[in-house]
Amino acid sequence: QVQLVESGGGLVQAGGSLRLSCVASGGTFSSEIMGWYRQAPEKQRELVASITYNYRTNYADSVKGRFTISRDNAKRMVYLQMNSVNAEDTAVYYCSYGLGPSFWGQGTQVTVSS
Repeated sequence: QVQLVESGGGLVQAGGSLRLSCVASGGTFSSEIMGWYRQAPEKQRELVASITYNYRTNYADSVKGRFTISRDNAKRMVYLQMNSVNAEDTAVYYCSYGLGPSFWGQGTQVTVSS
């Protein structure tokens, strides 16, 4: 069983920055793809960014150039650096593990104020 715990969400002003963190316990973290998804009110959950075991990254068009995903396999951590945020980034952000994904964190709220 894999458990994912996110942290770092909160209230941020438009144009500001925020860093989300996710720690994983259980599973084979270093060999799995990890990702960040988000879900805004009344909208479907969407992929924000993902990173493979060999550090290849993928981003949603809406966050390219603003967000950066990274991982530290030794610490079993995955991060999402969010820069130049705007109101459309307001959502609950979820950490994900594996293809599918197989496991989800509980989510952390990010609210961008204008």
